[in-house]
Amino acid sequence: MRLLVFNLVTDADDPVLGFTTIWINGLAARCEAVDVITMKMGRLAVASNVNVYSVGKEKGYSEARRAFEFYRILLGLLRQHHYEACFAHMMQLFAVMGAPVLKLYHVPITLWYAHKATGRVLQLAEKLVDHVVTSTTEGFRLPSKKVQIIGQGIDTAQFKPATPPNTPTLTLPHSNRGGNNEAEARSESRLFTLISVGRIAPVKRLEIIIAAVKALREQGLTDIRLILVGEVAPSDRDYGERLRQMVSDNQLSNAVTFAGGMPYEAVVREYQQADVMVNMSATGSMDKAVLEAMACGLPVVTANESFKSLLTPWADMLYIPPESPEVLSVRLKQLAAMSSSERAVLGAALRQLVVEQHSMQHLTDQLMTIFKR
Repeated sequence: MRLLVFNLVTDADDPVLGFTTIWINGLAARCEAVDVITMKMGRLAVASNVNVYSVGKEKGYSEARRAFEFYRILLGLLRQHHYEACFAHMMQLFAVMGAPVLKLYHVPITLWYAHKATGRVLQLAEKLVDHVVTSTTEGFRLPSKKVQIIGQGIDTAQFKPATPPNTPTLTLPHSNRGGNNEAEARSESRLFTLISVGRIAPVKRLEIIIAAVKALREQGLTDIRLILVGEVAPSDRDYGERLRQMVSDNQLSNAVTFAGGMPYEAVVREYQQADVMVNMSATGSMDKAVLEAMACGLPVVTANESFKSLLTPWADMLYIPPESPEVLSVRLKQLAAMSSSERAVLGAALRQLVVEQHSMQHLTDQLMTIFKR
């Protein structure tokens, strides 16, 4: 099979969409060749049978120029190769633009979409494509007989628990240490580390997590820290500043770290060094970051309703109704009271859910079945 892929961003270092490189390579292992037309290109880390063509957003091309480049590249590829299928990953725009041409060449289109938004372009794409795939029932909210749920596609070989576990510690300054190893060992105490991964934006409701950290410290849990991993978009700069001011006003500067954006691969290490992943986003669509944390054996606390059924066995510990943010500190206190071995057992059970229902292997098996119909 030769596969055509429409992709939004093809960049192994992209903090949000870096996973698409893993998806492309996973499909490439099952195909003779994969040709990718992407809106934006960064660092490529693709298999030898993958070719990537960008319409030039990273070069600053205008929308009109990018549309021209799209058709130039697409028509050139169709003249050279025969494709059994086209996979449009979160690229309903390219699916709509390419559908008339691909139908002439008898190339069926499968659209991946996993978001609560249902704009006009998506509505048109649903009518033009042959198949729609998504991660959960909440991922595609238009009525359609074309939809198939195939999971989220987490690389469980990359996102896995640390071996041996890496234990963050709080160490006193050197001047306060004793002069021997035994005294130094006593000067270290275990930090209860929370992590939240994703862009710094109001929809993530990060102020709730910061407020919970403040509440827990006031209740005596002083060895707690929070790491916020993610970039602040220019449009959300005011929100980012409000969060920093909130941390400063509540004297939490030594407990809350704004780590900024980081390459996709580097996030694994952050998960492996944490104790709990917190996700207060109430978007209703399944957040990959939560599943990646679970794949690393990390207990998660989330207000995202799309996880409610998945986390049913532990709902009284890991799920928070979106309208009840004050419950967060209660949930975190429960998890902090557990021993590290008890949290490890819980994390192992959560990882198994990801392996069974949302692994990369599961997703590629399902996609290849659809492509071969």
